[in-house]
Amino acid sequence: MGQDNSRVRLTVGRVAAFACPEGKSQAFLWDTEAPSLMLRVTPTGRKTYAFEGRLNGSTLRVGIGTATDWTLDAARKRAVELKQLVDNGQDPRELERQKVAAAVARKVEEAAQVEADRLADVTVGAVWEIYVAERREHWGERHYADHLKMAKAGGELAKRGVKLLKSGERPRTLAGPVFSLLGTPLRELTSTRIEAWATEQAKTRPTYARLCWRCLKVFLNWCAEHAEYSQLLSTTNPAKTKKAREALGKAAVKDDALQREQLSVWFAAVCNIQNPVIAAYLQTLLLTGARPGEVLTLRWEDLNTQWKGMTIRDKVEGERVIPLTPYVAHILAKLPRRNEWVFSSTRALSLDPASIKRRQAKHVRKGSVAPTGVLVQASVSGHLTDPSSAHRCVCAAVGLEGLTLHGLRRSFASLTEWLEIPSGVVAQIQGHKPSATAEKHYKRRPLDLLRVHHERIEAWVLEQAGVSFNALKTEGGTPKLVKAV
Repeated sequence: MGQDNSRVRLTVGRVAAFACPEGKSQAFLWDTEAPSLMLRVTPTGRKTYAFEGRLNGSTLRVGIGTATDWTLDAARKRAVELKQLVDNGQDPRELERQKVAAAVARKVEEAAQVEADRLADVTVGAVWEIYVAERREHWGERHYADHLKMAKAGGELAKRGVKLLKSGERPRTLAGPVFSLLGTPLRELTSTRIEAWATEQAKTRPTYARLCWRCLKVFLNWCAEHAEYSQLLSTTNPAKTKKAREALGKAAVKDDALQREQLSVWFAAVCNIQNPVIAAYLQTLLLTGARPGEVLTLRWEDLNTQWKGMTIRDKVEGERVIPLTPYVAHILAKLPRRNEWVFSSTRALSLDPASIKRRQAKHVRKGSVAPTGVLVQASVSGHLTDPSSAHRCVCAAVGLEGLTLHGLRRSFASLTEWLEIPSGVVAQIQGHKPSATAEKHYKRRPLDLLRVHHERIEAWVLEQAGVSFNALKTEGGTPKLVKAV
């Protein structure tokens, strides 16, 4: 406590007149009305009220506030309150710390509740956009495009590879399977909801729905790894249910492939296609066994005519080099070099009914195969994007319905069995991963060794197809079909 000679009854005037003596760092003035209240002043003239008492044998001092902010009466009242606490064995400082901590905790809780309310209203679509944007750098272009397509709203006029309605109008695109889930709050995406979705989608497009279901499972795994979304999931992964899997069924084993005796019919139909780019693409697809998308993006710079190699963008390994066989090199060399793409596409076809009738009549006059109400629109990318519709048309015209573009890749692998080509050679040409330890770790086939087998495959396929082609006389020549079709 201070000295008795510094204890007076504080008044407004005395508080205002109180000053720090010269040479002192501070001075105190104690109140007689509230003995635990003191007034402190510094050489700068700053005056503050404080409480001083004893707790558990030790001096305890607690600041109240400045004389500017606190009136004398308010300071006395506060000092009395603090004295009562001390007399009851309570430390005002600890009580203040607890009060501050409680206020902070309350603010944190309120902020957490606001965030929880916000997340509770977060839809699957909002999180899907974040997911796709974050994972894009780890995906290939095709995988990224698939995620965009399966979440599309649909309702747009179909632009390519479409069959016109009876009214002559173009049909509208369907919404992607995932689109119906995008408006659902993530917290409501339960196993029951996904099972109902799977059952509905399986009625019209089970194959595509299975792909979307697999992507949906990966998406929900990603959500489970992020704290802000994992708390909204009803289970670790609501899509992983037996009922959803059973509703979508198992993918049937695809067996569409050309038989040896069908080669002549198929080649005759493809060579009769009026668009030479599509005709060359389909033949290249069959004779290389490549994936449809790998050949579509073939550039002129990928063809090495000096060393007879073809660089393909492989979806598994990044890229692979396969032989540029004579017949494939010949038909590619005859294509127009309109841009960087080998299978270029720069001209869009009209889809109005009058144009369709004129083009169909033109095909009939020429005796060629004409797509009935089906046209292929050029791609803004500069290369073919969907030649499957043209292929379906020519296959339907010659009785080969159901043969897909991937079926041509399957045909390549199947036809090599006639020649007993080593399976490792076929796998390396097609871009399949090695299936045995020796293939994976010991055998490395250079391009010239692959060429021996690949040229043999090509020559045999052309022979069975009745295509007359002499690799030594390709300048100015055109391969001809010599078998009756």
